[in-house]
Amino acid sequence: MILVFLNSIRPHFINTLNILNSITLIRLVNALKLFSSFKIAILLKKPIHFGFPMALSIEPTTACNLGCPECPSGLKQFTRKTGNLTLELHQKIINESYKNLMYVNYYFQGEPYINPNLFTMISHSTSKNIFCSTSTNGHFLTDENCKKTIYSGLQSLIISIDGNSQESYVEYRKNGDLEKVKKGAKNLVNWKNKLKSKYPYIILQFLIVKTNEHLINEMKAFCDELGLNEFRIKTAQFYDFKNGNPLMPSNEQYSRYRKKKNGQYELKNKFKNQCWRMWSSCVITVNGEVVPCCFDKDAKYQLGMIKSKSLRRIWKSEDYTNFRSRILTNRNGVDICKNCSEGSEVWA
Repeated sequence: MILVFLNSIRPHFINTLNILNSITLIRLVNALKLFSSFKIAILLKKPIHFGFPMALSIEPTTACNLGCPECPSGLKQFTRKTGNLTLELHQKIINESYKNLMYVNYYFQGEPYINPNLFTMISHSTSKNIFCSTSTNGHFLTDENCKKTIYSGLQSLIISIDGNSQESYVEYRKNGDLEKVKKGAKNLVNWKNKLKSKYPYIILQFLIVKTNEHLINEMKAFCDELGLNEFRIKTAQFYDFKNGNPLMPSNEQYSRYRKKKNGQYELKNKFKNQCWRMWSSCVITVNGEVVPCCFDKDAKYQLGMIKSKSLRRIWKSEDYTNFRSRILTNRNGVDICKNCSEGSEVWA
């Protein structure tokens, strides 16, 4: 059961061990409740649910310094308000849920390092023995931020780099500066060495699109050059994929989609009427909206507001129960599920 969860967040083996270190008896019992109710719900096709979230994605900010072409944050295409998560709201979230939490990912949309309180938030969670991770475009890894990252206790950091030259990098990372990202990544490695810290475990994440799919071997070498811990390939999500997209990789091995005989595209995943995420975790936006998962980028399916209700009440609410019921009976009819990458990623 724990391995099902660990597989769903795809950590490296070292990160797996550290997540296991966050397990307490209360957290273990809670995880068993979640998994057993998940299996019963699948069997009976009813939204039976025991326990509380064992993992959260918390959004530090919706702001971003880049303008990536398939990202609603970069393109400023949200209908929800742009801003930063407050310390007060973050404290409420963690204090209400830490007894059952094993993992917090400080990322949803936006660039987390834009929030000046990011390190305080991570420190609050790590003080509760919660495994913490985040993801960055790497433009804010100054000396000060590198030291704060390490002192916060952050255990896993993804740095997204999609090319090994400014020309290939900026094809997707619009307004980005590869030299600045390289300098920041090396800076963090240097500070880890200076402070004799094993963490954060640093992953170079390579979002593969048509313009860079030929660079896989070069990017592996690039990862080694920077001194990072792991190279990881991520497939690209396209919001309008039915008729193809100019950024879709030519090699379908590196795509979430496949071309049908009629020339249109479909997601590779086979849709089963089940989803472990709906039983184990949720996403909380900067404004406190609780949404089902990271594919609800504009918070269309708001299941509650944590500012006015506890996470426990929202997690057990009629709205959440009804949403889980939809997943069990007609997941293909839920639009945010139609781009789900779970089970379709490529790992190098």
